[in-house]
Amino acid sequence: MQAAVKEYRPKATARKEDFWKALGLPSRGTKLHEALNAGVSYKVYTKLAETTGLESKELARYVVIKPATLKRRANAGYFNPAEGDRLYRFAEVYKSAMDLFEGDRARARGWLLSPVRGLGGRRPVEMVATTAGAEAVLDLIGRLEHGVFA
Repeated sequence: MQAAVKEYRPKATARKEDFWKALGLPSRGTKLHEALNAGVSYKVYTKLAETTGLESKELARYVVIKPATLKRRANAGYFNPAEGDRLYRFAEVYKSAMDLFEGDRARARGWLLSPVRGLGGRRPVEMVATTAGAEAVLDLIGRLEHGVFA
């Protein structure tokens, strides 16, 4: 009599590159540098708003793009390098928060929108407009992932 053997197939997990591919941006390196300098497509903005569950105006506020500028960028179809860089920083922080909460979008979004003790009571989304602020958020996420709270 033969015993039935089930084949083990691990569940597919989303890889880091999948997030960036879906967004339409390279994740790192010279390709990212070139994409930012060439101008980030407006489609990246709409996909980022959709992915994060934020309203378009809300996302624009966090990445410091004025409503009139946003409208011009929608018509032109792309953002200038500085605006694209801020969009990338926001996406990087959002992706890291998603990783911290193991893919739970609601918890990641809630954490990003809430005051955080490790950031002096500031909300992470309010800090992504500058490189220093985004690095502080990413640093905190790294410490939380590794259980370092001091």
